[in-house]
Amino acid sequence: MELTMNAFTTFTLAGLEAFDEVWLVDAEYAVQPGCRPVPICMVAKEAFTGRELRLWEDELAAAAAPPFRIDERVLFVSYAAPAEFSVFHALGWPAPARTLDLYVEFRAMTNGLKTPSGAGLLGALVYHGLPAMEGTEKTAMRDLAIRGGPFTAEERQALLDYCAEDVYALERLLPRMLPRIDLPRALLRGRYGWAVASMEYRGIPIDVLMFDHLRSRWQDIQAALVAEVDARYGVFEGTTFKREKFADWLIANNILWPRLESGQLAMDDDTFRSMAKAFPVVAELRELRSALGKMRLFDDLAIGPDGHNRTAIMPFSARTGRNQPSNAKFIFGPSRWLRGLIKPGPDMAIAYIDYGQQEFGIAAALSGDTAMAEAYRSGDPYLAFGKQAGAIPPDGTKKTHADERALFKACVLAVQYGMGAEALADRIGQPVDMAKRLLRLHRETYPAFWKWSEAAVDRAMLLGRLETVFGWPIHVGPSVDPVKGANARSLANFPCQAHGAEMLRLACCMLVEAGVGLCAPIHDAVLIEAPAATIDAEVERAQAIMAEASRIVLGGFEIGTDADVVKYPDRYMDDAGKDFWNTVTRLAGPLEGRQAC
Repeated sequence: MELTMNAFTTFTLAGLEAFDEVWLVDAEYAVQPGCRPVPICMVAKEAFTGRELRLWEDELAAAAAPPFRIDERVLFVSYAAPAEFSVFHALGWPAPARTLDLYVEFRAMTNGLKTPSGAGLLGALVYHGLPAMEGTEKTAMRDLAIRGGPFTAEERQALLDYCAEDVYALERLLPRMLPRIDLPRALLRGRYGWAVASMEYRGIPIDVLMFDHLRSRWQDIQAALVAEVDARYGVFEGTTFKREKFADWLIANNILWPRLESGQLAMDDDTFRSMAKAFPVVAELRELRSALGKMRLFDDLAIGPDGHNRTAIMPFSARTGRNQPSNAKFIFGPSRWLRGLIKPGPDMAIAYIDYGQQEFGIAAALSGDTAMAEAYRSGDPYLAFGKQAGAIPPDGTKKTHADERALFKACVLAVQYGMGAEALADRIGQPVDMAKRLLRLHRETYPAFWKWSEAAVDRAMLLGRLETVFGWPIHVGPSVDPVKGANARSLANFPCQAHGAEMLRLACCMLVEAGVGLCAPIHDAVLIEAPAATIDAEVERAQAIMAEASRIVLGGFEIGTDADVVKYPDRYMDDAGKDFWNTVTRLAGPLEGRQAC
């Protein structure tokens, strides 16, 4: 189904008249887990003139730059642009100045709504009532591309035709979606595609020798690992976790644990993760259960022959617009202790830079609550909250009033995640009356925040949507998907989480464009890589960029950052997983010819 020139000209007047050319592009590549992509073919079509280009791998490899213009007067259009941009990186091509990613815009149009055929290109076509390739055919062709060559003449033609069909699908989809696209905001979101491809291409440095050592010893050490860790808990029989013993341990340690409607203890990993934050004593047990529950703990991690972890970052996949890389393939996904495998190469260094108490600061900025802003700028908002509420004296410190600070921290987190009094009581191991008192103190201390938060929920329910300053929306109402959609609790937290996602995306764009060696985004943090001799300067530069990104998103309000620098031969270590890492590596025994860090 071809667009007529008249049809496209009509839509040009709706927003594309600023561009001399509009290129619709699709590329195919071969890739193995953890590896960089190998370009196979590319098809590009200029929407105004109908000019079409088809390039096979040898022609792509010979080209020093894209075979079409990529300047500011040209619009680059694709579906899931990081895939095309990964080919650009592999070929050493520069980035297009203006990118419209129809996948991202389809996600924005339907975020929270029912999309029966998914958010892929086929799903977008079906959603808009447009003809589409059969899903099985598309899967077969994609599998053929991923396999890599050599290809027969027939396979080569089939891949080029498949690539072209996706371009023709873009040609049908663009005018259908264009009237609902806020182009300036869409171009900002499209800008992130290049940053994503850059991070996926660079990857995260991994200690491959230690990885291979632990993988080879994992089955042998599991029984010993359980025995050693369980000596502090007494909740296992052999390698089997016993719910009854765990219940007895909780009673003995005065920990109130969340329960299901049936009255049974909640045993899911999300509950364990949440409770481990409130009760650090649970952390090592959580890491053990998580590790034992993953049969392919090491096999699934995507590590290439160059010793770097690479996987699709999956931008804009979450309701808040955050990334959702595969937990099994991404080194920051499975378990905190496994992050000990992250290690810079010789003469190199890495830095983990995170926004400090990001959501608290965002809440202060968006709500205009001066007391909350003062608490954030104090450097310790949880201690400051306790002081503002009159529960901690003005000269109190994190050390002198650790227990009180922990309660007020739990209260802040409960508010951020929409917890009620009973859930907060379970988290802090205190009576419900205590939880109610803490929540009341939060309301009394930060009235402007609560007025803003409740007004945001009311406005969302009235208008059917809620969105960030850059236009990332969540839809509300009867057509909302009961799983993907938003309820009152998630709506209350959406502004903070979604603006946090906007902030990190913008920071990533600015970091990549500034030439910082960005490896990965991790929720509210980034991992960067640089030569050991220059890492301190790069960290300073990265922190300045991240601060600027926060000011742009929050209208001048700055969110601070913290940095953890690791230089070769040291390794990255998450504090929450350090004890478990030390236990595992000790049981696994030393590496031949070297000592484990």
